[in-house]
Amino acid sequence: MSPAVPAAEPGEGTPPTRVAVVGYGRFGRALGTLLVDSGMDFRAVDPAAAIPEPHRAGSLAEAVQWAEIVVVAVPVPGLRPVLEALRPHLRASQLVLDVGSVKVKPVEALAAVLGTGVPWVGTHPLFGPLSLAMAERPLRVVLCPNPLHPEATARARRFYERLGCDIVEQTAENHDRVMAHTHALTFFVAKGMIDAGTGLDVPFAPASFKSLARTIEVVRSDAGHLFAAIQRENPYASEARAQLLAALGEVHRELEALPGDTGVLEAERLRIPSKGDIS
Repeated sequence: MSPAVPAAEPGEGTPPTRVAVVGYGRFGRALGTLLVDSGMDFRAVDPAAAIPEPHRAGSLAEAVQWAEIVVVAVPVPGLRPVLEALRPHLRASQLVLDVGSVKVKPVEALAAVLGTGVPWVGTHPLFGPLSLAMAERPLRVVLCPNPLHPEATARARRFYERLGCDIVEQTAENHDRVMAHTHALTFFVAKGMIDAGTGLDVPFAPASFKSLARTIEVVRSDAGHLFAAIQRENPYASEARAQLLAALGEVHRELEALPGDTGVLEAERLRIPSKGDIS
């Protein structure tokens, strides 16, 4: 993947890109900071959030009618009702982006509600408030190209590149398959270890556990509230969990079946392959 090329800055006298952020939760606030830093103007609407006065829209219609780009930053299960509320206020000249951490169901909702009438692209920013606070770079975003609006993908790419992001293009299905075996399983293992009473703050621990403990803490602090959505809204997550549980179950049975005086050959059979052994 080639590095992102920053988009050209607006010329003198050119008004900044106007962005409506629908949903001002953890990600919406983080996105607002990026928008300001990149020189874009935004208005946000969220009845449950305190939005700073310069960026607060009085209503959904006001936020949307003012904007060139509309970013819908709401929980995945609530996306379709929000799109339906947005639809009467949208124009064919605008671009609508979702930012959900799964993509098959959001893309289906975008297609059903907006169809060919309003350009849209399903996107997944692979960053959040914690990664931004830690100044992690590069920021990456997955774009799912939209065959109903071929030009919309290029517009979405320019938008995210101006935010300083690297872009990866994937189909919604391939995105969710990859996320099922990475994002969803990471959350699944973290939840299991927490519920099993695994202590993360112990007086002594090997380096391998410290790395795992840091991963669990990142899940808890940055996106623990997304656990159910990541598991339930990804159509491939159940299969990934089942595969992991089956593999762990087999390892457990093999360990239980080992004789008490395990020899070198039996132990070798169960060793974890090194990185160089994995083709």
